[in-house]
Amino acid sequence: MFDDKSGAIAGVGTLFYTLGGAVLVELGLGGHVRVDENDKGLNGLKVHAVVGDPLSDPVLRAAHEKVAGRVRGVQTLLIEIGTGLRETVLDRLVERGMLRQETKKTLGLFRSTATTAGDTGHKKALVEKVRAVLIDGAEPDAHTAALIGLLSASGTLPSLHRSVPWSGKVHQRAKELERGSWGAEAVNSAVMRTVAAVSVGSVIAVTS
Repeated sequence: MFDDKSGAIAGVGTLFYTLGGAVLVELGLGGHVRVDENDKGLNGLKVHAVVGDPLSDPVLRAAHEKVAGRVRGVQTLLIEIGTGLRETVLDRLVERGMLRQETKKTLGLFRSTATTAGDTGHKKALVEKVRAVLIDGAEPDAHTAALIGLLSASGTLPSLHRSVPWSGKVHQRAKELERGSWGAEAVNSAVMRTVAAVSVGSVIAVTS
């Protein structure tokens, strides 16, 4: 979702939903949380923690502890887990060399931080997997299916057009994978609600 040329992050306005969804999906794939398809409230499917050894990854561990605190709907957890996660994820990507951050001074007074691409090998490998599934018809592994589902749900998949040419076929296949993931579906619902709220607000502002 990070554009290597411009430094912009696709879907930044609703990024916390996507990040929260990504963490929940990762916990689900690892068997650390589960959902009951018959237990759905106003905030979506109820998410339950699966008891086990503490997770070594601090982001996943913190999220698992939130889920274990009390049973909540997935929509609520998207916000609780995803809020503030952008900075944590960016810091980790910088630590791993995937991104670089440079601090500059403007007019010798004002500091600004620019984020640029670092080692893009990992991203290229992921995009190739996405392309193989959506363009070449390859069967995805669980993580690739979840990744495509989240990209589709967040509305950011078209931003990969240079690597994964956008088409009706690509859209349809991505939506199929999205519907196969409760985490991705929750992100889609949350993003759509946000877009609708912003649209209504814009109409009211213009009318006023």
